Amino acid sequence: MHIPHEALLLRIFIGEDDEYEGRPLYEAIVLAARERHLAGATVLRGPLGFGRSSRLHTAKILRLSEDLPIVIEIVDAPEKIEAFLPVLEGMMASGLVTLEKVRVIRYGSAL
Repeated sequence: MHIPHEALLLRIFIGEDDEYEGRPLYEAIVLAARERHLAGATVLRGPLGFGRSSRLHTAKILRLSEDLPIVIEIVDAPEKIEAFLPVLEGMMASGLVTLEKVRVIRYGSAL
């Protein structure tokens, strides 16, 4: 698989407890991206964050939160990311979605 040097970074901010059709939303998004042959996806779990409600979500031991921040990052060609946006829109009830132009320096191994 090839990613052009000029690509898009799709960044999705959701909560760990968000769901889609009975499974974690982050998992559903990654599987949907894979089914559409996007170059790859990474899920990052944040120890602390807040969103539109300004409610803190934290992983501190004294205040256990089960709804920690989740960030999903996907980089691919602009046309592939743009084609994925309607799919993503149909899966999300809330959250934040951003797009950034990025320059891909390397993708994959030297093998």
